[in-house]
Amino acid sequence: MHVVFGLGNPGRRYLNTRHNIGFILLDYIQSIHKVPFQAGKGDYYFMQCQIENADVLCVKPTTYMNLSGIAVQQVLEHFPVSLQDILVVVDDFQLPFGTLRFRKKGSAGGHNGLKSIIATVGSEAFARLRIGIGDHFEDAVDFVLSEFSEQEIDGLKKLLPIAYQGITVWVREGIEQAMSQFNRQFLETEEK
Repeated sequence: MHVVFGLGNPGRRYLNTRHNIGFILLDYIQSIHKVPFQAGKGDYYFMQCQIENADVLCVKPTTYMNLSGIAVQQVLEHFPVSLQDILVVVDDFQLPFGTLRFRKKGSAGGHNGLKSIIATVGSEAFARLRIGIGDHFEDAVDFVLSEFSEQEIDGLKKLLPIAYQGITVWVREGIEQAMSQFNRQFLETEEK
């Protein structure tokens, strides 16, 4: 079994914010597989689907971003998976909008969700998919909690299927292949 954790903040206020790109990608995957999310045995919602004939669990923590590690730990304890079986999807404001970056492991890079997971599970050895949300801003907190523009939403309609293809390759062939095929900028962006 593989597990894709999409990170975000719960509640309508954060629904279409840049910080919630993990939730947005999982909602896209759910729209393909038509399997409803359900409450898990802990602080998360999940849905199970088949990707490349493999069981894949898609998980949305119900804590705020800076407590995401709680749900990851709960899933690791409840399902037959290890850290090597998980992929964490997060936003990255150091990458241009429309960029995908798969990584085998690494530091939190300043991301509070990743910091929480690393602190809770005691390891940096899990795969992640960083999705560039744009790197032109004055205040990082205001930026990540702001909503995508109409132009960016149009871009996401092109990017989400590509990110899903990358996850499919990760499931089928592993993180190295996902990195080699999908680590680049897929959308042209206008300079602000």
